[in-house]
Amino acid sequence: MHVPDGFIDAPVSIAAGVAAAGAVAISLRGARRELDERTAPLAGLVAAFIFAVQMLNFPVAAGTSGHLLGGALAAILVGPYTGVLCVSVVLLMQGILFADGGLTALGVNISVMGVVTVVVAYAIFRGLLKVLPPTRRSVTAAAFTGALLSVPAAATVFTAIYAVGGTTDVPVGKVFTAMVGVHVLIGIGEAAITAATVGAVLAVRPDLVHGARGLTAPLKLRVAGELVDAPAAVPAAVPAPAAARSNRTVWATGLVTALVLAGFVSFYASASPDGLEKVAADKGIDQKVEEHAAAGSPLADYSVKDVTDARLSGGLAGVIGVGVTVVVGTGIFWTVRRRRAQDPAATPTATPVA
Repeated sequence: MHVPDGFIDAPVSIAAGVAAAGAVAISLRGARRELDERTAPLAGLVAAFIFAVQMLNFPVAAGTSGHLLGGALAAILVGPYTGVLCVSVVLLMQGILFADGGLTALGVNISVMGVVTVVVAYAIFRGLLKVLPPTRRSVTAAAFTGALLSVPAAATVFTAIYAVGGTTDVPVGKVFTAMVGVHVLIGIGEAAITAATVGAVLAVRPDLVHGARGLTAPLKLRVAGELVDAPAAVPAAVPAPAAARSNRTVWATGLVTALVLAGFVSFYASASPDGLEKVAADKGIDQKVEEHAAAGSPLADYSVKDVTDARLSGGLAGVIGVGVTVVVGTGIFWTVRRRRAQDPAATPTATPVA
């Protein structure tokens, strides 16, 4: 759902840019409370993983494909504020390096693909966890549902933006029907990828899943005929080197997976236009699309300039994209983490229990 330059007029694009900048500023502050020594490196990896999986377009209908948006996945793994930043980093890298998503439309893309998907998915996710049993299956089911509904929600918001600032005269009702219809199908793929990834992390390191923290019901003991909370067990000390090795293993496994997906598996992705491209072509809302400002980039269209072999060119571009995204993302999140350490207000304090 990367909106190119020319779909939305300048005033609305500027307004969306201001809104996106505000959302990013709020997220930078909120992420201080979410990022710690475990999640700071994971957040950069999540951004790189989203970049990699977005290269894997999957078919959803005749002549149409879809790809992961990633807002739900990021919000559940590392928190909603950090999730907005993860998707924003991905969109920034795609726009600047790969000419994917217009630069003047960057605010629209962050608002639609980053903010809307994160807010909708995480709100549904948390709401479901309040009524479902506190189990890992519930976390996976809630992740699936939140991701599924976040994609048509983003399509709806794009339609609303188009209704206000679209540069072509196409009935909004037709755009809405087409956009939501195809993105419901894309949402199924989004949900499957999100649930599978969250489930995989839960299986090996549930403590790294932000959305699964605090779900374990306290143990109850019957004392004098009444149920009371059992005393908290003192966990066995885990040697710091062992914990560090565990974190490094998870990070290395995730990075290798992202590199393989972007560098090799992406060659077999669907070549059909994605949901927005298909609707734009069918309904005529791409009549005033403009050439991307970074069209001359050596990595434009996810290929390396002057490398004639298509498989090698696309694979190298994917590997470079993953590498740049993980470096930039990790740098940003470690900086936010250090700001948290310097800001007492952002560091949670223990609350005594009576």
